[in-house]
Amino acid sequence: MDTITYRTLVQRAWPIILANTAVPILGLVDTAIIGNVGNTEDLGAIALGALVYSFLFWSFGFLRMATTGFVAQAAGAGREDEIQAIVLRALLLALVLGIVLVLMQVPMAELVFHLFSASADVENTARDYFLLRVWSAPSTFATFALFGTLIGLGKSRVLLGMQLFLNGTNALLDIIFAGVLGWGVTGIAVGTLLAEWSTFLLGAFVVFNILRARNGGQIAKVGLAVVLEHKAILQTFIVNRDIFLRTLALVFAFAWFNNQSAMLGDVVLAANHILVQFIGFSAFFLDGYAMVAEAVVGSALGARRLADFDCAVRRTTVLAAGTAALLAILLWLGGSFFIAALTNIEEVRGLAVQYLGMAALYILLSAYAFQLDGIFIGALCSRQMRDAQLLSVAGYLLAWGLLTPVYGNTGLWLAFIIYVLLRAVTLLLYYPALRRTLLA
Repeated sequence: MDTITYRTLVQRAWPIILANTAVPILGLVDTAIIGNVGNTEDLGAIALGALVYSFLFWSFGFLRMATTGFVAQAAGAGREDEIQAIVLRALLLALVLGIVLVLMQVPMAELVFHLFSASADVENTARDYFLLRVWSAPSTFATFALFGTLIGLGKSRVLLGMQLFLNGTNALLDIIFAGVLGWGVTGIAVGTLLAEWSTFLLGAFVVFNILRARNGGQIAKVGLAVVLEHKAILQTFIVNRDIFLRTLALVFAFAWFNNQSAMLGDVVLAANHILVQFIGFSAFFLDGYAMVAEAVVGSALGARRLADFDCAVRRTTVLAAGTAALLAILLWLGGSFFIAALTNIEEVRGLAVQYLGMAALYILLSAYAFQLDGIFIGALCSRQMRDAQLLSVAGYLLAWGLLTPVYGNTGLWLAFIIYVLLRAVTLLLYYPALRRTLLA
């Protein structure tokens, strides 16, 4: 495939990277506005409510990933009618899951907020925020599916435009409702809710116009029977289920690291938290290349072109590995400056600097885990992703059990590094079989 050049891949990756970095800005906007027009309880409520919302909704990110794989393969095979059926299936699943979440909002809020120990005022306000914003669940999940479609079709600049529209609309509405009208936390929830529904509606309009243009200016007549075809629905469910379980295992691994950091003391927790922020920042870049890999690998598989598949794997991996190396070197050389910018507590600074090398090594090795995730998502090998992640977590816990009691925080970091290495190694074991499917 002539389009799989380093230049083309970078051109497709940078809008995704920018879109990734724009995601946390959505929460920063809410925090900044309420921080200037509200009180301490309001600010705490926004932080708590947004945390609960983000955790629940991030768990449904499989809707984006699975849609990318399905769309990329159909696009590679030149099946425009199937692309439209895939999008409709994904939107249907997203809307159903969103509606279920809306219907379950009260018992879910009671369960989730029971786990926190905030003051009564903060918890009550946070619950009100959540119960308002949860009405955006159908639109948020559907937008995941639309974003997955755009990535699968290689429309990363359109994706960036949609993310910027979401952030800009959210900021404007928050200022109006929370600032000008003085609605406080309620205004933030309403503004974000309307921004998310507006983004979904605009996204649906844009995506279906793209699909119509790809199909000679016509929308294929995809009947309900095709969208709800039993075999396709079952495959969609299986892939989404496996990626969901894989995501839960990934969330558990990071939560375990944070919890074990806390058990080693407040200073260790604070220092490790700072270093994890650097790891999260690197993920914006590496995930961009992984998403490009999803699209180009899926397209090559759909077209049954082994040479294109090998080229896509090799070149996206080179770019990701080079980027990870640059990020690791940057952290190694400038990490003490970045740490000083995040905290003035000398004890925390000193410990974080001590473990800079560990964080840099994690970032360096994580490129391969990200890339293999992208390759397997594009190939729709969800069962292998699920099993590899579960094996990696098991190895992580074993390493933690052996190393942490002896070496403390050093052992915890070594176990964390072993975990990200296992994520790559376990998927690599499945890779030859995946490649052989193109030779069959």
